[in-house]
Amino acid sequence: MGETDWRELKKGGMMRQREAGLFSVRLHVVGGQVSAGQLAAIHEAASRFGRGEVHLTTRQGVEIPFVPLESLSAVKEFLAASGVGVGTCGPTVRTITACQGCTVCPSGLIDAPALARDLDCAFYGRPVPHKFKFAVTGCANNCIKVEENDLGIKGWVEPGWRRDDCTYCGLCAAACPTGAIRVEEGVAVHLDASACIGCGDCTDACPTGTMAVAVRGYRLFAGGKFGRIPRLGVPILPVLRDPAEVVRVAAAVLDFFRARGRPGERFADTVARTGVEALVAHVGEAP
Repeated sequence: MGETDWRELKKGGMMRQREAGLFSVRLHVVGGQVSAGQLAAIHEAASRFGRGEVHLTTRQGVEIPFVPLESLSAVKEFLAASGVGVGTCGPTVRTITACQGCTVCPSGLIDAPALARDLDCAFYGRPVPHKFKFAVTGCANNCIKVEENDLGIKGWVEPGWRRDDCTYCGLCAAACPTGAIRVEEGVAVHLDASACIGCGDCTDACPTGTMAVAVRGYRLFAGGKFGRIPRLGVPILPVLRDPAEVVRVAAAVLDFFRARGRPGERFADTVARTGVEALVAHVGEAP
């Protein structure tokens, strides 16, 4: 089998192991969600085609190691019957990670798994100059570490203060973890938007509802990566309110990467080279 064939196998989620003739088969997992039926099928596949082992990757992926070359087609066909697809590798949009979001986690502000599925349907496996990673986290606790990804989405609350009925009790300021709120008793409650991390703790703490949610939505961070030379993503755009708008912006970001990125260049390095302003301008002009 020639070099091109090995490359195509890897692109299709079949990664050669150190031991000759064996592969680790990467599976398609979206937002860390796997049904009990799919788990049973993965268990059976690992036992039948591998050595009864499963590896959980650092990005919520599932891999079946020790699969012989001659069994690759069979394991793929077997898993497909249970709705388990084979993953992807190479210069493509990779597994989209997500926390459990507001449907499970009490801290969640957005439905992170649902947005992960939308992004997966729109972009998973699509070609780009280098691997591209999305992550969705439900709140400021940031369990998924969105700033370490090429494009990260974080559930976000922008608070707004109303003078009516405010008792100036100071609970909002006490609840704020960054000191973004200052209470001038009897006069005003001051919000420093630059220090706000979108957690919504102040609105939860307010007993009168005068510190209320002004905007609940999605904050986007672009240009992050980990690996050998880490870089944290930076916030772009105002808070988006609609998941469909997030998908539109994500499409524009990928278009920018394809147009301005160099082959083999990570998106973080493209943004560093071109400037985040160029990315924001491109996104703003996209239909």
